Amino acid sequence: MRSGKVTGHGPVKLGAGDTLLLPHGDAHVVRSVSTVGTNRSIVTELRNAIRTKSTPGVAYDTELVCGVLRGEAASEQALMAALPNFVVLAERLHMLAICISDELDSNETGSTVIATNLATALFVMMLREHLKEAPPASGLLALLTHRSTSHAVLAMLREPARDWTLDLLANASAASRATLVRSFRKLAGLAPLAFLTELRLGFARQRLMTTNDPICVMAADLGYQSEGALSRASLRRYGVRPSKLRLGRSG
Repeated sequence: MRSGKVTGHGPVKLGAGDTLLLPHGDAHVVRSVSTVGTNRSIVTELRNAIRTKSTPGVAYDTELVCGVLRGEAASEQALMAALPNFVVLAERLHMLAICISDELDSNETGSTVIATNLATALFVMMLREHLKEAPPASGLLALLTHRSTSHAVLAMLREPARDWTLDLLANASAASRATLVRSFRKLAGLAPLAFLTELRLGFARQRLMTTNDPICVMAADLGYQSEGALSRASLRRYGVRPSKLRLGRSG
């Protein structure tokens, strides 16, 4: 048995076969539940482009496979931001984790690529199982789990710059306009086009805080007719213009 502690949270017990996801990259410590023994040195090796850490001269009974999940697209970042601070699934994905470990240990041609793709599948399966266990009551994840809204949200995420209308979103959802509006208001507290505005501004804010992309480029990427249009929308929503958000990101 191992214990994990995430910054800002109490200990989380992990057993053999458990899978832990930290969507926001929170700092964490993993240790044995037992406090008996002394600290030992750890040796780091690079093998097959994989960094391995072990305690020399000590027979181990636990192996941890760790990886970093990166979402480059705005849609992936929005999904990660909507997840809780940590997700633990017990045992159900154990065999997939073993496959990843075996590929990393094999040192065969293509093993890194195979392990990476298996890890992507593992994340998708974790997300699916988490949503089954704890269906969200509202927000982005709730919209993605509801049949009449998920297609509209995915369409917005894929093409935030498109000149979406309620008719286009209703067609993408195979739902009537009234049904789509009713579902969005119930699950997100916003009408579909108001949700689109929030999504665009959220993407803009994230890029302003993490990149040096020109504001005029962001505006075009997110469906605004000009840098000024994005600036006015940001001022209405956040009370500050994009240039000020960027200047304040190091504060």
